[in-house]
Order: sequence, then C-alpha cells, then structure tokens
Amino acid sequence: MPHDPSWIQACSRAYARAAAAAWDRYAELGHRADRLLAAAPKLRGKEADAMVATLLSEDAQPARGGQATSDRSSRRLFERLVSLGAVRELTGRPTFRLYGL
Repeated sequence: MPHDPSWIQACSRAYARAAAAAWDRYAELGHRADRLLAAAPKLRGKEADAMVATLLSEDAQPARGGQATSDRSSRRLFERLVSLGAVRELTGRPTFRLYGL
C-alpha cells in the first residue's frame, strides 16, 4: 500500500491539513501573547512581571502564591487577567484552576 499513488496523495493531504492547523494555532497563540503583553502594564502585583513571563513560556499555570505574594493575591491577578481577556481559565473547575494563553 505505501507505493499506491492514492495512499501517497491521502498522506500528502493529511500532512497539508496538519500543517495548516499548526500554523493557525501558532497565529492564535501569537495574538493571545500580544494581548497578554498589552495587558501587562495594567497589572499591579509584586510578581506580576514574573507571572506574565511564566505564562508566555508555559502551557498552563495554576494561581498559586509565589515568594512575595499570597495565594489570594495570585488568584486576584489571574481574575484580572481573565477580565482583561489576556488569559483564559482552562479547566472549568471551581478549585485548582489552571490558566493559560
């Protein structure tokens, strides 16, 4: 079957669709990252800059306290980012939420 022309065409189409989907996802993440960077100056938190950098480099981040912040202030920071449309809550759960682009 690997030498059958229809099989090669089917594989080529599948690769093309996957590449197009990956490119679309890349563009979407780029827009979301730009939105996060635009919202960063509006944040008032001790570790807001570090959290923005973490969100840009990681897939998902829990709202937990850091070295200089409490869990509550971290949750408020993420709630502010969600209200600004800079990040989204990924889990849909009421506890132990994960946030990301």
